[in-house]
Amino acid sequence: MYTLEIAGRPVAVVDVSTRAEAEAWLNDEAFKEDLMVLEHEGQPLWDGQAELRVRAATDEERSVFEDSIGDNDPDEDDDGEAFVVFLVDVTDPTDDLSDRDD
Repeated sequence: MYTLEIAGRPVAVVDVSTRAEAEAWLNDEAFKEDLMVLEHEGQPLWDGQAELRVRAATDEERSVFEDSIGDNDPDEDDDGEAFVVFLVDVTDPTDDLSDRDD
């Protein structure tokens, strides 16, 4: 498992086997776009400029990952995609809010 950092702040853990796989996640344009859309405390996770970095996940980060996926075993994921767990609360401002009662 590897931790993705933005400007030195750990924001997500990705369940991949190698650093190269984690760096591929971080360099994926669609993932970068998601990081600019998803918000933490009303601000985008990534401003498109701050340094993005990958490092080995700590034991505590691994524990957060494992607690978050619960019974969903990443090894049983049919499409081969890695699981990503955010270490900070995130919201997606593009979620459809039309179902809300005002």
